[in-house]
Amino acid sequence: MADINIVVANNIIDQMKKHNMKQIDLANAIGVSKQIMSKMLNGSRLIGIAELHKIADYFHVKMDDLLQSSAESGEVDVIRAFMGKVGSEAAREALHTADELADLIIFHANVCENAKVMSETWEM
Repeated sequence: MADINIVVANNIIDQMKKHNMKQIDLANAIGVSKQIMSKMLNGSRLIGIAELHKIADYFHVKMDDLLQSSAESGEVDVIRAFMGKVGSEAAREALHTADELADLIIFHANVCENAKVMSETWEM
């Protein structure tokens, strides 16, 4: 599974290339600093839902388009690749369960961080 921050960042960078723009241009357009934009685009900072919405509106795309992992990325899902080397069905099921749990943990962590960011944004 690809890190969702990296997937979104790569999709935003692709949009920036299509529109021949720089990070500072997008930062100004959505109202963040160039440092924050840099962190969002290198995957070290979670992109909040409000920011994602602004970016999607700016590029006239759906937010889903920015969240989709590219089929062309050629990225290999390590767990699924490893599962092909596992001999027993029980071990495959255990790895599949572990993969699903890892996805849930990552999703939960992202939701918690996004909730924290959103609550900070609305407090004044």
